[in-house]
This record gives sequence, C-alpha cells and structure tokens, in this order.
Amino acid sequence: MKFIKYFLFTILGLIALVLLVAAILPKDFHAGSKIVINRPSSEVFDYIKQIKKQGTYDSWSQQDPQIQKQYSGTDGTVGFTYTWTSKKVGDGKQVITKVDEGKRLEMDLFFNGSDQANKSFIQVDSIAPNQSEVHWEIDGKMPYPFNLMSIFYDMSKDFEKGLKTLKTILEK
Repeated sequence: MKFIKYFLFTILGLIALVLLVAAILPKDFHAGSKIVINRPSSEVFDYIKQIKKQGTYDSWSQQDPQIQKQYSGTDGTVGFTYTWTSKKVGDGKQVITKVDEGKRLEMDLFFNGSDQANKSFIQVDSIAPNQSEVHWEIDGKMPYPFNLMSIFYDMSKDFEKGLKTLKTILEK
C-alpha cells in the first residue's frame, strides 16, 4: 500500500513540476528562417504570394498529404483565406492582411480554433538581378500549458525546410 501511495505522490509531483515549468516559460514565440534563391525577386514574389502554392513547399503540407484545404477570396490579395484541417498537423486558418507588391506578404494565422492571430510574413529582397533573399517568419502566443512544447519543438526548422523546398522548386 505504501508503494502505491509513494507512486501516486511521485506522479502528482511530476505533474506539478511540469505545470510549474510551463508557468515560468514565455508564452510568446518567434520562429522563422531565410534563404537565398537564384531567381529575380519579382519571380519569387509572384510565386509566394499565391497561398494556394504554399502547399508545394511548406513542411506542414508535406507532413500530411491528406490535409483538407479550403480557400475563399482572390488568391494573392488582402482578405484571401486558407483554412485547413489535419489530424497530423492540426487545424487552422491563414488570412492575407497586407500585400506590399513585389516585396512582402503579411498574414494572420489562427491555430486549432483560436481567435488569437499569430502574425506571419514572407518578405522577398532583391540582392542581385537574379538573386533574392526570402525571409519567412511568425510571431505569436502559445497558451499555457502548451507553451511547454517550445522546449521540445523548434518551429524554425519547419520554416527552414519549407524555404529549402521553395528554393528547389524555383531554381529548376
């Protein structure tokens, strides 16, 4: 009987410790990456502003080929909305909020039914006539206790992988 008692106290102690660590960790997060693509910036921007094409290079679509996608509005313009449902990568919504033509695309992302927007952008800078630097980043908040995932999961690696795939596609 003592063993069960100590075992239960140990489990409760571990749970309390995990919740305490989550309470201390920051709720804000930032992730992103950048890459140089050997194509003119106008060509790169024309490709990335079409959200329907994002599934060809983003790592989340690659993780779940069965992801269910819905679109509304005119792709590449403010207000265009992409909604997805996935058992592997979760559900969400992405809305274009600003287009700085030829330069930057800003988006709000909502994960798993949340009404709290996470701010994301893809920016294309010309560094030579046939060379562009692409930045893809996100800033947001992760609710308690899910912020604990930040210890184990580096979202920047997903952005890096997606940009490498984008580079491969555009440099063919």
